[in-house]
Amino acid sequence: MPYYVRVLAESDAVVPAGKLRARLRRESIDAVLAVADGSDDNWATLLLQHGDGDDIAVIERSPVQPGELGADEIAEFIEEVADLQPTSAARWLAQYLPTVKAIYAFQLLSGVDDGDGWKAVQAVKGELWGRLGGIFQADGEGFSNTDGYHIVWQFPDDVAGSWNMAVIEPDGSWTAFEMDLGDPLHREAYMAGLVPETAKRFVAK
Repeated sequence: MPYYVRVLAESDAVVPAGKLRARLRRESIDAVLAVADGSDDNWATLLLQHGDGDDIAVIERSPVQPGELGADEIAEFIEEVADLQPTSAARWLAQYLPTVKAIYAFQLLSGVDDGDGWKAVQAVKGELWGRLGGIFQADGEGFSNTDGYHIVWQFPDDVAGSWNMAVIEPDGSWTAFEMDLGDPLHREAYMAGLVPETAKRFVAK
């Protein structure tokens, strides 16, 4: 089953492949970004590879336009988030998702777990997000807010470890914190849209 992570962008502008390659160079990542469909300045599909040729990810750009795949995906996401918790974040997503202008879908391949594979994916994702704004989505995990903090629960029941989360306050602001995903008390508070009492809060920027 293919696994995807996505940038749901606020802009439909195309970030040239050369700008993404420059980000990889700035971070000294030994990876190659080739255009598989389109041109450097107007691409539809990119292939991210290690320097030795092993595939890391396929990146597909889908504008959100009526009758196109991107619009269908957004409609599916809106239906999907209706049943998610916390309900306060699910409501926020239902209002935000119709504003998305383009979807950048990263299909992760076997090379992502080798060398700088994951670092390369994060670099390209970060460059797209920094230039276009938006939120993140990951299969089997959920969605972020526009600050990049995770806001809804789609993890498997046996998940464990720490994760950077956020809950929305009545005034519409976000409170970010570090959550212990395996702690039942943390989960109970989070599902109710609250910061767990023992969680480490992040200082607002």
